[in-house]
Amino acid sequence: MKRGALLLAASLAVASCTSTTDPLTGQAQRSNTAIGAGVGAAVGAVAGLLIAKDKSGSDRRKAVLIGAGVGALTGGGIGAYQDRQEQELRQQLVNSGVSVTRNGNDIVLNMPSNITFASGQDSLNPSFSQVLDSVAIILNKYPRTILDIDGHTDSVGDDASNQALSERRAITVARYLNTRQVDSRRLQVIGFGESRPIADNASDAGRAANRRVEIRIVPLTQ
Repeated sequence: MKRGALLLAASLAVASCTSTTDPLTGQAQRSNTAIGAGVGAAVGAVAGLLIAKDKSGSDRRKAVLIGAGVGALTGGGIGAYQDRQEQELRQQLVNSGVSVTRNGNDIVLNMPSNITFASGQDSLNPSFSQVLDSVAIILNKYPRTILDIDGHTDSVGDDASNQALSERRAITVARYLNTRQVDSRRLQVIGFGESRPIADNASDAGRAANRRVEIRIVPLTQ
């Protein structure tokens, strides 16, 4: 199946941002409007170059972050760092509808579309914003990771439409996290369309499980 990879270009996103003050925290943050324009510019600049790439930005992101002074994890510190982060994510996301799984040293957050997006839409459900706020708090507390944000759909509809929808939904989640101060240099957005089902598309329940956005939290290593 065709896969589209869209790397968020930090320089473009940051250059187009303006600062506002979060009324809840009193902290400075980038405005939603400015972030939207920045992400749109970044996507437009690189989409054609990264189609059918798979996790291709990992080494690039690691090099950028380490070069900027974000310390890489080594040895036993990798697992311990992820253990602490996993525990805090589980505590924050109890009863949220988001599942937290561990795959080696990677942590995967599975956000099903029934709580994130309306059917066929790429606008975030307002009620889910608070959940993503909680996720962002933990991601910012543990900056020594890179973040793969993957969009997936069920098999209903044609391949091209599903591919595009999976990309747009993943971008929406990444953009929201960026407005909550998650460093865009850590982010890579990939749309997988219907190519990676986790359940049988022959049933309603299976299709619902396949419509999802996943955040894979990967430790920053050399």
